[in-house]
Amino acid sequence: MHDRSSGRWRKGESGNPAGKPLGTRHKATRAAEALLEGETEALTRKCIELAKTGDHVALRLCMERIYPARKDAPVSFDMPRIRTAIEAAGAVRSVLEAVSRGNMTPSEATGVAGIIEVFRRTIETTEIEARIVKLEKGMEK
Repeated sequence: MHDRSSGRWRKGESGNPAGKPLGTRHKATRAAEALLEGETEALTRKCIELAKTGDHVALRLCMERIYPARKDAPVSFDMPRIRTAIEAAGAVRSVLEAVSRGNMTPSEATGVAGIIEVFRRTIETTEIEARIVKLEKGMEK
């Protein structure tokens, strides 16, 4: 609730608990869309014409649309098979070795190691669940 003495909301309480409605757009975005409505084809054609005449900025804009920069790329390296949570350590070791040899960038390694960690936790959770089920069955007897 609003604290009338300070003119502020109490700490931890929102003046809009439901939040902004989904799909709501910023004023500036709506204004830009209104200005460009019906002009996209003409603007695109003009940008292409400028790119063909050697305008580097227009050329870059066109190329970014045709062939956007990749956010990531496939990574290929030798990695041992992971069947247990313990074997995940060997997989992470192979990632570190790939980085040390220059076959993988540190940012690629971070992504791969994150995937290995998620898989390790999945294996670990499955193993723990199997143990619990076994213990519960043993207690029922």
